[in-house]
Amino acid sequence: MGVPVSLDELLGDEVRRDPYPFYARLHEAGEAARLRPTDPHALVVHGYDAVNRVLRDPVFRVLGADYLDRAGVRWRQHQVTRILQSSMLNAAERDHLRVRHLFSQALTPRRVAALEPAIGRIADDLLDRLAEAGADGRPVDFMARFALRLPSDVIGELLGVPEGDREWFPPRVRAFDAVLEIGRRSMREVRAANVAAAELTAYFTGLVAARRATPRDDFVSALLRGVEAEPGRLTADELLANLIIMYNAGFRTTANLLGNGLVLLTERPGARAELRADPSLAASYVEEILRYEPPVHFAVRYAAADTEVAGLPVPAGRTVVVLTGAANRDPRRFPDPDRFDPSRADNRHLAFSAGPHYCFGATLARAEGRLVLPRLLDRFPALTAEPGPRRALMLRGYDRLPVRLTGAHPSADQVPCQTNLIE
Repeated sequence: MGVPVSLDELLGDEVRRDPYPFYARLHEAGEAARLRPTDPHALVVHGYDAVNRVLRDPVFRVLGADYLDRAGVRWRQHQVTRILQSSMLNAAERDHLRVRHLFSQALTPRRVAALEPAIGRIADDLLDRLAEAGADGRPVDFMARFALRLPSDVIGELLGVPEGDREWFPPRVRAFDAVLEIGRRSMREVRAANVAAAELTAYFTGLVAARRATPRDDFVSALLRGVEAEPGRLTADELLANLIIMYNAGFRTTANLLGNGLVLLTERPGARAELRADPSLAASYVEEILRYEPPVHFAVRYAAADTEVAGLPVPAGRTVVVLTGAANRDPRRFPDPDRFDPSRADNRHLAFSAGPHYCFGATLARAEGRLVLPRLLDRFPALTAEPGPRRALMLRGYDRLPVRLTGAHPSADQVPCQTNLIE
């Protein structure tokens, strides 16, 4: 793009409310755009092929501890950034592979598949509570009552977090995640994130100690067995940091998948009716929701050597903003990209990133969406939503989502026994 793009525009209220017209203008001019010389980043990368390449190219790296130290960032004084820099999110390539290997040994496809009955049970229980809260047509906040609770309970089930502790997590996760948004953060937000980081660290320190003393059939116990089998492969800080990030990521992104997906379906009665009639379509619906309204819209990478993207130079040490949300609407990759089409062929979106930092919990998030959305639509076939604005780009979803549950079906324990009718 010949004319530089303003980072201020990307961070402005209009784009935060609806980034897609801005993304469409970027696509008209190519796959990447220069930012102004006064902006902290060199480029915005938005085309599907360019984004896919940057996420996979070893020249482009995450902003790890070495990079922040060279840039003079005083990150070590904040516990929230110490956790982020000790996690897989920002680990250097060798450390990332080492840590991911150990965590992958514990989060097997078999363990995720074994969680499916628990996902269904948790969903049904929360749907009962949602129905009670929204009785008589009263509006109820879908995010607070369901979308945030379900993945919190599921990731809690996976990690072995006791059920009674799970309501403690959401406000701390929100405070922690506030620092991830692109742009400057206020000191009030940073202080709140540091407090949340300290509290989450203390909680998982206790959970790890409990599982070391009394192992169970859960992810943390399986992870600790792997750590003990390979002494020295994982530091105590890395263990705690990655448990915190795993909980946070599995909680917020899936909540946004459910909230964004529900709004898409309530706005499209035909699509909602199709999924209600054939729940086997849920997997393709989840993929299109992830492409069309991804829970995460961007990443940042820096160039370890002089390079280029789409013909635009990136000097060594400069950073680029990688707009995965824009790549998912690239007309060069997805015909008619602004149309919601669950039957879309070859729907290989970048909602879960790509390359070595491909989302560790993608399989679990897909399972939650596939199992939960049909249940939700079947239970509340006439549900209506009143979505408010969304302002975040990093973790894009609704803070509140009032819904009315008109036309609710009875819960499973209220359905008359069919055997009595046969007899």
